[in-house]
Amino acid sequence: QVQLVESGGGLVQAGGSLRLSCAASGLTFSRYAMGWFRQASGKEREFVAAINWSGSGTIYPDFVKGRFTISRDNAKNTVYLLMNSLKPEDTGIYYCTGRWGSTSSRLEEYAYWGQGTQVTVSS
Repeated sequence: QVQLVESGGGLVQAGGSLRLSCAASGLTFSRYAMGWFRQASGKEREFVAAINWSGSGTIYPDFVKGRFTISRDNAKNTVYLLMNSLKPEDTGIYYCTGRWGSTSSRLEEYAYWGQGTQVTVSS
């Protein structure tokens, strides 16, 4: 059974930083592309970052480029999301996700999802 467990969310002031972690089990982690999506209250889930199986390739939407960094440690079966210069509009539930194959920004292409971790950025 595949499990993705996020941690590291919380309340932070605008301009601050948080690092999210996602521990994976039940899958051959080093063969999966991993990603992060987020969902604000009343809005659709949106793509935040993705990383390929080796960690050599990453993709981001424009609104987080230069602020967020995704990384992974295959020895620990863990993917991270470092978020700097946080803004109130970054508030939402952040979900870890995984898919077999290459990175993708498309929600429907991801097979496995965590339960999410809340990030709240105060102004």
